[in-house]
Amino acid sequence: MPNLDFVGAKVLRNDGLTDAPLSFEGGRIVDAPVGRPIDLSGFLVLPGIVDLHGDGFERHMAQRRGAMKQMDEGLVACEAELAANGITTAVLAQFVSWEGGMRGPEFAARVFTAIRDTNPTVVTDLHAQLRFETHLLELYDDLPAQLAAWGVNYLVFNDHLPHDRLDQGKIPRRLNGQALKARRSPQKHHDYMIELHNLSDQVPAALDVLCPRLAQAGVRMGSHDDATAEGRAIWRGRGVHVAEFPETLEAAEAAHRAGDAVLMGSPNVVRGGSHNGNLSAIDLVAMGYCDALASDYHYPSPRRAALMLADAGVCTLAQAWALVSSGPAGVLGFSDRGDLIVGKRADIVVLDAKTRRVAATFVEGRVSYMAGEIAERFSA
Repeated sequence: MPNLDFVGAKVLRNDGLTDAPLSFEGGRIVDAPVGRPIDLSGFLVLPGIVDLHGDGFERHMAQRRGAMKQMDEGLVACEAELAANGITTAVLAQFVSWEGGMRGPEFAARVFTAIRDTNPTVVTDLHAQLRFETHLLELYDDLPAQLAAWGVNYLVFNDHLPHDRLDQGKIPRRLNGQALKARRSPQKHHDYMIELHNLSDQVPAALDVLCPRLAQAGVRMGSHDDATAEGRAIWRGRGVHVAEFPETLEAAEAAHRAGDAVLMGSPNVVRGGSHNGNLSAIDLVAMGYCDALASDYHYPSPRRAALMLADAGVCTLAQAWALVSSGPAGVLGFSDRGDLIVGKRADIVVLDAKTRRVAATFVEGRVSYMAGEIAERFSA
């Protein structure tokens, strides 16, 4: 593990950019030089990105149906992409859903096992999030024990059943494609969706029992796509304190005022709005209602979103970068990372000051990515 002094760079501290050197020893930031200076003039040194929710890893796990047999190799490829985008801690969000295929329970079990077993062999700190469909009541009893076996301590509740169309007796959109992925006939898949839809009256009471069990087991919980203040209050009453991608200002404001964490997607910022017409992340940031930005489906977006917010004057660079570093670290309960403070992990991303592309990434002082001119400085 290298002990280094970064000199000549602009270093982002909690109060803004400074010229003061940054030193780390034994994987931790220290307050005095350690003896090996590296000239990083022309570069920016910032806290490593903590990605609270990303599913861009899916394409590494199974590019074609049935093609990926060794999931650890897919995770290694994913880790390289994460590191190249300045992400030092990554939460990989995997469904357990009625949709089947890559979102089915069997595939998810393989993914979670692979993340658990592969994480000690890579530099980037990998974690798993279970995106759990609420209507899978048959899985409730065994869920806490299963999460413990997988080493998963973060769960987000989803409900993606097309209830309106099922209520109206209409064929759900994309039925044939979903059935193919689940290896069911369209009729069997439709019948299964109706069966789950008919359980809707039982779901709230079942969640009232499940959530305290998960909380007692130390599982952090979130809700996905909250639409109303009332709905958010119900989740909060169950101990579910992360509001992931709220769809409306009403829901986001209710979460914020109650002290729950509000998470939005970085691609929402980069695109200038939600891809499906929901709430604008930029508006939420401007109002102070957003605690963290996640990669969602695109790993370059956290860096780009933070820089865009600062460039547009929505907030300072320190405030914008906190949305992808200390903010998400706090949501996850990681007090050892997220900013460049003495004693914390040397999780660092170095950007070229002109292009603002990632030049190098360090996790606990270890190199996870380095390319171009900066590599020459380290080898000089």
